Amino acid sequence: MRTFLISAAAAAIMTGAAYAQTEFYVVQDTSTKKCTIVDKKPTTTTSVVVGDGKVFKTRAEAETGMKTIKVCAH
Repeated sequence: MRTFLISAAAAAIMTGAAYAQTEFYVVQDTSTKKCTIVDKKPTTTTSVVVGDGKVFKTRAEAETGMKTIKVCAH
């Protein structure tokens, strides 16, 4: 019984960590003006979130969104 509880707790922790990663941002490098997709909100001043700060749930949504952001469309 004890082993089962430990296994169940470990599985719950691992599953929770997988679900925690559900944010993607479109950012622009201020020096090169190149847009990229990142999975963490930038904390430096050389990269800024573009597209009105929209947060995407999947990378595919971010890729589609990046195509519609004017500063990213070359």
